[in-house]
Amino acid sequence: MTPQRLDAILARLPQVAIVVLGDYFLDRYFEIDPALAETSLETGRQAHQVVSTRCHPGAAGTIVANLCALGVGGVLCVGFLGDDGEGFELLRALRAMGAQTDALLVRPDRATPTYRKPLLRLPDGGLRELERLDTKNRRPTPADLEDHLLYHLRALVPAADAIIAQDQVEEAECGAVTSRLRDTLAELAAANPQKVWFGDSRLRVGEYRNLILKPNRREACRAIHPDSPAHDSRQAHHCAAALSARVGRPVYLTLGAEGISLVTPEQAQPLPAVPLAGPLDTVGAGDSATAGLVSALSAGADPLEAAIVGNLVASITVQQIGATGTATQEQVRAQFARHAKLWRTLPPPLPLTRR
Repeated sequence: MTPQRLDAILARLPQVAIVVLGDYFLDRYFEIDPALAETSLETGRQAHQVVSTRCHPGAAGTIVANLCALGVGGVLCVGFLGDDGEGFELLRALRAMGAQTDALLVRPDRATPTYRKPLLRLPDGGLRELERLDTKNRRPTPADLEDHLLYHLRALVPAADAIIAQDQVEEAECGAVTSRLRDTLAELAAANPQKVWFGDSRLRVGEYRNLILKPNRREACRAIHPDSPAHDSRQAHHCAAALSARVGRPVYLTLGAEGISLVTPEQAQPLPAVPLAGPLDTVGAGDSATAGLVSALSAGADPLEAAIVGNLVASITVQQIGATGTATQEQVRAQFARHAKLWRTLPPPLPLTRR
């Protein structure tokens, strides 16, 4: 990768259209100033004083935020929200970024999934996250809602360069990417191989077919050995190879500070991570890497070039503390200029056998 090649990839992003099907969460932050704490007259307990609140799109919304920040011309959201205040805030934030939200369905029978994150202000000016308060849907997604999602997905595919499926909800069949949606994604991907099809899931990455996948080491190993304990990187590479064989597409195995590997059934090509110092916030790092990977692939990057762009984007967002971060084209160029030597000579591929 050269600066000129990176410029060429980034320059094409305004002509790219990407569909993001998935679970749209709201990340709601509450900054607490401990110096202002009061004692509740009613309960006698401490009443924490919130001095600042902010909202950011999370989960699939983090991917959307990063695609918009990178300058992708068309970012099309497919999913559902609740008819509630959190859904209002999430829609407002997505529209302010320039995302197209016509296929984000507002339903009175669903809640807007929300991560409420209290942040304690520290004496040094930093923030420490306290226990979260989460809202999720724990009842199965209704069949008529699946019908709506499938309708919008099919309608948007012809004009899209890439389709991302992001499965955040851990409760099976309770999110946007149900078994029925995964089956349809596999069919559409097989029928439209010229497009970029990309899948991510916390617990069910091994249930996709015909999609490029991006698991971390735990997700890759659990997809092959559901009851296995944590694995080291070598074992994770072998599991990723088996996963690649199962889904019929390459797998991007993310390894945190060790970087990312492009894995096929036969081999893995490691790419080092950007070395980082100081405080890091890895919340949303995987979703920001997805945005970098898919936008680059959609703009004509080869799989290794896309991995570098995904690495760059994630390295920028994890340095944004107390927020689900984003990366702009200018930040990506500057980060590449600082660390281009990392990828001038790549380590040799690792030969793999499936396990």
